[in-house]
Amino acid sequence: MNILPDIVFNLAIDDAISPYKEILQMYWEKVTSFVNAHCDGLEPWQLVGLTFSSTLLTVWLHGFLFQSESLTSRTKKQFFRLLRKMPFVGAIIQKKIDEALNDVTSSLSFLKDEKDYIKVLPEQGMSQPEVLQKMKEYSSKGDVRWEDGKVSGTVYSGEEKLTHLLVKVYEEFAWSNPLHPDIFPGLRKMEAEVVRIACSLFHGGPSSCGAMTSGGTESILMACKAYRDLAYERGIKHPEMLVPVSAHAAFDKAAHYFGMKLIHIPLTKAMEVDVQAMRRTISKNTAMLVCSAPQFPHGIMDPIEEVAELAVKYKIPFHVDACLGGFLIVFMEKAGFPLKRLFDFRVKGVTSISADTHKYGYAPKGSSVVLYSDKKYRSYQYFVAPDWQGGIYASPSIAGSRAGGIIAACWATLMHMGESGYVEATKRIIKTARFLESELRKIDSIFIFGKPEVSVLSIGSDTFDIYRLSNLLAAKGWNLNILQFPPSIHLCITQLHTKSGVAEQFLKDVKDSIEDIMNNLNAKTTGMGAIYGMAQSIPDRSLVAEISLAYLDGLYSTDVPGSEKHMNGSPGHH
Repeated sequence: MNILPDIVFNLAIDDAISPYKEILQMYWEKVTSFVNAHCDGLEPWQLVGLTFSSTLLTVWLHGFLFQSESLTSRTKKQFFRLLRKMPFVGAIIQKKIDEALNDVTSSLSFLKDEKDYIKVLPEQGMSQPEVLQKMKEYSSKGDVRWEDGKVSGTVYSGEEKLTHLLVKVYEEFAWSNPLHPDIFPGLRKMEAEVVRIACSLFHGGPSSCGAMTSGGTESILMACKAYRDLAYERGIKHPEMLVPVSAHAAFDKAAHYFGMKLIHIPLTKAMEVDVQAMRRTISKNTAMLVCSAPQFPHGIMDPIEEVAELAVKYKIPFHVDACLGGFLIVFMEKAGFPLKRLFDFRVKGVTSISADTHKYGYAPKGSSVVLYSDKKYRSYQYFVAPDWQGGIYASPSIAGSRAGGIIAACWATLMHMGESGYVEATKRIIKTARFLESELRKIDSIFIFGKPEVSVLSIGSDTFDIYRLSNLLAAKGWNLNILQFPPSIHLCITQLHTKSGVAEQFLKDVKDSIEDIMNNLNAKTTGMGAIYGMAQSIPDRSLVAEISLAYLDGLYSTDVPGSEKHMNGSPGHH
């Protein structure tokens, strides 16, 4: 064996790197000389003390710089916190907050005209007819009639025959609880079948699996929890999720609850997530990527296939949030409206999907599914407490006990609708959405964001404050979703909007409202529209959060409007 070529090669390498070695050695000698010169005369205890102090400083600095919340965000919060503590400035800010709180409270329609509340148990229980009469009184409250099709989203079916079926099903399973599968084995079977049907609809393979949850937020929370725990196992100490700015706020909630860092990815002009921006943001801490199908604000489908390529390349779990339109998009091809791009488990790299059965699945509120491409991901969702004195405690999702009646009603809805029923409903909804989009685009002073493919149309304007249009439509009985960043409103089309004359009435009311606006273009925006406009202009977002607490307090208020008491005993926000 001739080893001469190897020797020659090694000598050549040594000759090539020799100058660099000499340069490095020269700089090393300079550094050591500098350090030795400055340490000359120091006693050993001083050297130990300096080393210890510098180590502590380095650890503190690392902890300060690298947190789940960015340094910029924390700096802004601290600045505004100090600003509010300044005597003169703080008083002005607090006065404005109090005014905003009063505006919010006075605009809460569900608090108006309430004369009294039941605050203690009746001494003697009511008879069934009395309870039912009281229930009718409560169910008739409010000015908005969702049955007329003037509400965005909210109620996705409302079909009378389906309602009667669900009432009967709930009656049969009212006392059941999936926490006890040995006592309610039929309910366990129903839940397993709902999950398997959903896996099939989203083209999951033999290893696909999932779980039922109480809604889209819990489905998203479960996926985030699973990927956080998986990241921990992979050695990622500070897991990050890369989420489009248009993705549901449940991802923000998950980051807050689970101690993850959420990094918002900007959108393109088409209102899709910017794939290149997402690629640049991927790091060693990235625990999951997120896309929407479609996203809630503008109804746009994110480029799932492109993001999936990143997921495969960097070996990162990828969640597709289809909570809003999941049970539409799986039927759109058979309904004659094929989507431009794939969105489900047929796309290599998609590892989980969330979809709400209580939206376009037409099941009662309180049911959703989170699906995984493989069982290895779902196992990280589970929680097990093996050492509890009450026995080994294991649960698949956040709740322990769950309402079996909701699961049974979801299963019954799927069985009753069948594929043909879903295809027909999808056909009517998408046809109505396309008609409305086409007609709305003909109106000069408004525009539609992006190119929505499913059931949400988001309306904006460069001519007038779009919130004025929202206010005028509300006066005509419409209840639309108010959006921000950028200012817009949207209509989420449901089966109720496919009824004869509803879409035409919406267009007429939009045109009439815009005509009123154009006749008085400089009029001020009032009501909830003004509150949203103000909220977007406030740089200190903690103030917006504080004002929002008044709304949440209002949900639990048992005080008669006009009284000076705080809502439900709340001490107020000061």
